[in-house]
Amino acid sequence: MGVVRHVVCAMSGGVDSSVTALLLRRRGYHVTGVFMKNWDSLDENGVCSSEKDCEDAYKVCQNLDIPFHQVSYVKEYWHEVFTNLLKEYEKGRTPNPDILCNKHIKFNHFYNYAINGLGADAMATGHYARTSQEDEDVFQQSHVAPPPKHVFRDRFEIRNPVRLYQGADRFKDQTFFLSQISQDALRRTVFPLSGLTKDYVKKIAAEAGFQHVLKKKESMGICFIGERKFEDFILEVWNSNTHTYLEPKPGNFVSIEDGKIMGEHQGWFTLTLGQRARIGGQRDAWFVVDKDITTGEVFVGPTTNHPALFRDTVRTDRFHWITEDPPTELIQTKMMECHFRFIHQMPLTPCTVTLNMDGSVWIMLSQPIRALTPGQFAVLYKGDECLGSGKIVRLGPTEHTLQQGRDRMKEAPVAKERTPEPVS
Repeated sequence: MGVVRHVVCAMSGGVDSSVTALLLRRRGYHVTGVFMKNWDSLDENGVCSSEKDCEDAYKVCQNLDIPFHQVSYVKEYWHEVFTNLLKEYEKGRTPNPDILCNKHIKFNHFYNYAINGLGADAMATGHYARTSQEDEDVFQQSHVAPPPKHVFRDRFEIRNPVRLYQGADRFKDQTFFLSQISQDALRRTVFPLSGLTKDYVKKIAAEAGFQHVLKKKESMGICFIGERKFEDFILEVWNSNTHTYLEPKPGNFVSIEDGKIMGEHQGWFTLTLGQRARIGGQRDAWFVVDKDITTGEVFVGPTTNHPALFRDTVRTDRFHWITEDPPTELIQTKMMECHFRFIHQMPLTPCTVTLNMDGSVWIMLSQPIRALTPGQFAVLYKGDECLGSGKIVRLGPTEHTLQQGRDRMKEAPVAKERTPEPVS
């Protein structure tokens, strides 16, 4: 008999992680289910479903006759995800906590707990994604601590990095949310749902009798906010009205077209580019097109597709490559053709990437895209492969700004050619 491999499965109480554990069990692995608690429901006034989710995950583990554990990363989530989120909003950016949660919590703290704490051979999650490894390849991996960032790898070192690919269900594909995870964690992770569609996963769950997880709504949005609007949550007064998550900073809504003050907002950090602005007394819809964090002014345009919302260039901070190094093509030529998205499930857009000396990248899109937003992650793809991501920190000019420049050029007086005077 061969060695029975031990796999720790991240359990959320939902249908995807439940079927993941079931499939691992059917493959003959020794499976341990672990539920992560990342948010303390006692810290806010809204209803948090973590206790119910934990109970649902426990029921699945009982059904499968596998061990169940619960681990708390409330403190780590607060310091490494939520605090970062608040700092980004204070800078006028719109962060993505789901990508940060995978990077810092699930594929860092939880990964180390699974491998080092529980002695697992691998960990598994219910993400719709796949890698360049077969399961048996994962079990052959050993943990190797990454070298210090200031130390360059030996140029002659032979490496075969694990690559991250889109799952079979392209609509549910979740590589976008995995675009910041480490190579070390990816090497020791299996994705049992990689070749399945969501509908087929639901069918497996129904046949297994997981009715209690099938009835649940698909989890959407930021886990700790629940059904509330983000603006209401972030301004929420708690702890007997002594402080808020972010102090309200009222300012004016200003028309991008003529500079007219349209109304007042509670705080520019609650607003993101492209969203409808809630302006009292306005019959027509206005949309956020820009923010000035020094004055507190939020600029708005009168249509959802206003030219001030469209740009075709972004710059990221230091780009995180899944394989650790940039693609050979990009290193050699400093430019590369690939595809881009900054929102999950948005269509992939062709782009040209330029690598900068500091590891950041400029991304030039084949066409202007609506509401490119600082703080969001620019995720790059080459065919089926997710190359990695970088946080958007700078934006190119809008179509509105470019058109204004063209108009000024047309209006500028043309200098008349001077006829040279005859030499006497």
